[in-house]
Amino acid sequence: MITPIILSGGNGTRLWPLSRSYYPKQYLALTNNQTLLQETVLRVTAKQFNQPMIICNNEHRFLAAEQLQAINVIPSHIVLETEAKNTAPAVAIACLLQEDPDQLLLVLPADHIIKNLNNFYNSIKTASQTAKQGTIVTFGINPSYPETRYGYIECGEKLKNNEFLYKVTRFVEKPDINTAKQFFESEKYYWNSGIFLFKASTMLEEIKCLQPNLLNSCKNTIAQANRDLDFLRLDSKLIDSATTNSIDYAIMEHTKLAAVVPVELEWSDLGSWDALWEISTKDPQGNVAIGDIITKEVTNSYIRTENQLISVIGLDNIVVVATQDAVLISSKEHLTQIKDLVQELKINNRAELNNHKRVYRPWGYYQTIDLANRFQVKRLMIKPGAKISSQIHYHRSEHWIIVEGTAKITKGEKVLLLHENESIYLPMGTVHRVENSENTPLHLIEVQSGSYLGEDDIVRIDDMYGRIEI
Repeated sequence: MITPIILSGGNGTRLWPLSRSYYPKQYLALTNNQTLLQETVLRVTAKQFNQPMIICNNEHRFLAAEQLQAINVIPSHIVLETEAKNTAPAVAIACLLQEDPDQLLLVLPADHIIKNLNNFYNSIKTASQTAKQGTIVTFGINPSYPETRYGYIECGEKLKNNEFLYKVTRFVEKPDINTAKQFFESEKYYWNSGIFLFKASTMLEEIKCLQPNLLNSCKNTIAQANRDLDFLRLDSKLIDSATTNSIDYAIMEHTKLAAVVPVELEWSDLGSWDALWEISTKDPQGNVAIGDIITKEVTNSYIRTENQLISVIGLDNIVVVATQDAVLISSKEHLTQIKDLVQELKINNRAELNNHKRVYRPWGYYQTIDLANRFQVKRLMIKPGAKISSQIHYHRSEHWIIVEGTAKITKGEKVLLLHENESIYLPMGTVHRVENSENTPLHLIEVQSGSYLGEDDIVRIDDMYGRIEI
């Protein structure tokens, strides 16, 4: 039995504006009706796998839990990082949390596309035989063309105890195009998938030898971890920033136990919009068009819209992505500059960096309809059986209008039931809460007015989702 460790802590900024800091690409449905996280989890639910462990950012905890619940998967743990610390600490923590030190662990990024699953499962079976004996196996994707967006693994001689695995000669950073062509032609290099298989005890021993400070930090972090609902909350600040790194840099480039199993897969890490274009079904003109789109004399392009009509004429090799609050237009060759654009959004403190117009919460979602000086209008959806926190605002008042369903409203000491077309006023400084006790979604309009309308003007008094700051 193999325990999957699914790393889901990335922000996916290269797929902005669809991917946002609080709703990154692993939680998006980019190629079908399932999100990348759901696809990854379902990939490892066969009989040879234990319950998966999910390691994600604290900000994404309810997204992860809800998406697992939607596919009827119960994880062994959902481990929360209070701040991103790269993959080496995540792997160390996953190893330390195993009851059996010799448990086989399969480490998987949550945001990859993998097809040819039979080949994938066969490679896991092959790799597990060697991993049981103390080898750290990485999965190398047989390259189908020269690629500069991926790191590479150079193969050495075959292992004596497994003719399908090779010793790792070296790991190579993303090459330039000429070097990538040489790698492709040599047939000794494979794309680095970021997927690993090993015994927990093997990896811990290597971390102890190569990164002892990291191991000690992770042990201290686990010792002070808190169980919060279905989550194991770690204080990532206890992990020394000087020791945080990727598992490649920290361990794989230095260990003598590394081996690679070559795999023939249709694989992508979806690291850019052109990568998503490459793996998507295209029309005869080479276009991927998702949403309400009209094109004339457009070729080899990726065009996506969430709601409004997008019309494109006479262009080639472009990407257009339109959300409710932002539009990206770029030639494919300039997509690497998205990281600079995102940095500019961060510098200017733009809301479009973190959230979409629709913001998801454990109780449902809210969506801003209108916003101006001293007032804001939102649409709220409360899921059946859910309720917002009991809260108070010191800088705004609120007016709630029920548009669909029945709302159980707490206003100070009073509890009221409001139905469609009924409303209630909540003055500034009033303790209040709305609850949906019905079995259908509750929809309401919230009108805010006051001197400050930010989300941080919420003081939670009671919360069923453990969001009260101590």
